[in-house]
Amino acid sequence: MSLTVEQLEKYADVLLWGVKTARQTPFRRGNIVLLQYDLAALPLAEILFARIIDLGLNPIQRMTMTSAMEKIFYARSDARQLAFLSPGDKPTYKRLDGRIFLHAPDSLTHLADVDPQNIARAVVARKPLRELMDKREQKKLHGWTLCLLPTAELAAQAQMSREEYTAQIVKACYLDHADPVSKWQEIYGEITVIKEWLNAMNVKTFHVDSEHTDIDITPGASRRWLGVSGHNIPSFELFLSPDWRGTKGVFYANQPSYRHGNYVAGVRLFFEEGRVVKAEVEQGEEFTKEQIAMDEGAGRVGEFSLTDRRFSRIDRFMADTLFDENYGGDQGNCHIALGSSYGDTFSGDAAALDEAMKKTLGFNESALHWDLVNTEQKVVTAVLTTGERKVIYEDGMFRY
Repeated sequence: MSLTVEQLEKYADVLLWGVKTARQTPFRRGNIVLLQYDLAALPLAEILFARIIDLGLNPIQRMTMTSAMEKIFYARSDARQLAFLSPGDKPTYKRLDGRIFLHAPDSLTHLADVDPQNIARAVVARKPLRELMDKREQKKLHGWTLCLLPTAELAAQAQMSREEYTAQIVKACYLDHADPVSKWQEIYGEITVIKEWLNAMNVKTFHVDSEHTDIDITPGASRRWLGVSGHNIPSFELFLSPDWRGTKGVFYANQPSYRHGNYVAGVRLFFEEGRVVKAEVEQGEEFTKEQIAMDEGAGRVGEFSLTDRRFSRIDRFMADTLFDENYGGDQGNCHIALGSSYGDTFSGDAAALDEAMKKTLGFNESALHWDLVNTEQKVVTAVLTTGERKVIYEDGMFRY
């Protein structure tokens, strides 16, 4: 079962709400929006293309590589080809005002026998394009969002029928509501209250304790919590980019992860002085270790996140990070991301956050950003600068 035309129309409404909210400043006629989509997402792409035109914006449409093309690219390219950027990419990304990505993969494991170093080389080569968008976003000149559409491959890997998988997407994105945009606006307001509560605390360290996780996260100076900002549909997480130097302890990802055509499960990371010093991996060990070795910052934490189960209706493993990092279930979830940090979690003037200040404040730099999710029952305790200890998250909910 695929999404109905009515559900696709609602999905388009929510995505446009997302990209407008993420941009923070209104779009103007003539602004450029990049619409990227997998082949199976074409019906939604066509609806969005029409909406973008009707708004007086200029769409650039680009279909992604198929899984067969990806395998050819990563398996048969030489170093020069892996690092190749289209001559028009940098000029385009310097001018992008918005980006919408529609993810609908036809395979999740097609790169399992490809040299992971090739994948890492290509990711590193494309880091400058992401940085161009980040700089525009800091100036409130760019907004982005993304979503997921059901495919037979996703359903199979998540061990669901196509109908069950589609129903999870409808439920998670509130496409079963008469006016899903109003529902998302309501959630935005409710979560804003929690963000304000978190940002009012002076926290020295967050301690996460579950059956297999025992880790300290140092938020660092000049940080703020963000979440439900229009980026990602759906998104219920609240997150910040910590001072990577204060990370210590053990984090265990009990949820599997599909990344760059590889399956990874049972990742246990040991941190000392902010760096991964050991990684134990039940499945996908070689790929995981190559990812962590991608560059100097890949073995450091760039994001710390918590999801409140009262908002998230996701209660099944979806074999896709967008949904899995927003898992609600019975215990919510905590996830960290290895690699790059989010500059917009800086609480000061984003335009002043240059490379020197990022280094001083402990914002991590990397071509990698890999979310690893723990859905175990957990307690998160904030150790305040006064020495007081305060439980902020328990039973999958913020205690505010």
